[in-house]
Amino acid sequence: MTGLGLQLTGLAGDLAGPVHRLDPRAKILGLTTVTLVAVSAPIAAWPVHVACAAVLAAAAAAARVPARTIWRRARVVLPPVLFVAAFVPFFRAGGTAYALGPLTVSEAGLEVLAAVAAKAAIGTVSAVLLGATTSFPAVLRGLDALRVPHAFTLIAAVMYRYLFVIAEEAQRMRTALSARAYAPRHVLQAAPIGRAATALFLRSHGRGERVHRAMLARGYAGTMPELAPLRLRAADAAFVIGIAVLLVGVRLAIGASA
Repeated sequence: MTGLGLQLTGLAGDLAGPVHRLDPRAKILGLTTVTLVAVSAPIAAWPVHVACAAVLAAAAAAARVPARTIWRRARVVLPPVLFVAAFVPFFRAGGTAYALGPLTVSEAGLEVLAAVAAKAAIGTVSAVLLGATTSFPAVLRGLDALRVPHAFTLIAAVMYRYLFVIAEEAQRMRTALSARAYAPRHVLQAAPIGRAATALFLRSHGRGERVHRAMLARGYAGTMPELAPLRLRAADAAFVIGIAVLLVGVRLAIGASA
């Protein structure tokens, strides 16, 4: 995959829109603020969750990210979380009990389920919007600029780049097996898959060594060169400050009245 293809992977919506053009640090801080405010609020403070959802909806609308795209990506995470949380009302006691046939659910358990659903949905959509409006390399640059440990961002960058390389190599091996009429019918015929996996590991390791030597020969010293430095603008500051003032204000107001 080309460098441009890697840059555009995962992006959605209007790539020239105002949200996509924001500094990655602003989007990381702003969407993280949404998640932290939602997580800190109890379910009784439901207006806080409504405000967080409204901010995310406004950001998605400004970025022109379709709702179906958000759902398609969020459904990878949300259903397993909600499936596990759905069992809590049957095992947690507290408050009024409600009979559902042979089963009984508690009011306290339903509150936990509602809190988990709201917080998981807001946190997941925040992450989806960050990925839809910011390329992964830009996210890593933003994390580096925010003083996240460099080892973390370096490992993430290498994994991100080589996932595509390994996937392409695996696809070529699969094509080669198909061209040789390989169609296993039982477990005893699966031995070629093990040999292919071994060859894939050795090829990936060898390619990684060659790329590393090529990088060192070009002066690589642990950091990737930047064509243009990150620069915070007024729009970036307005994005972060606006979200922080609105949501933290709502959170404090609701918490004081509760």
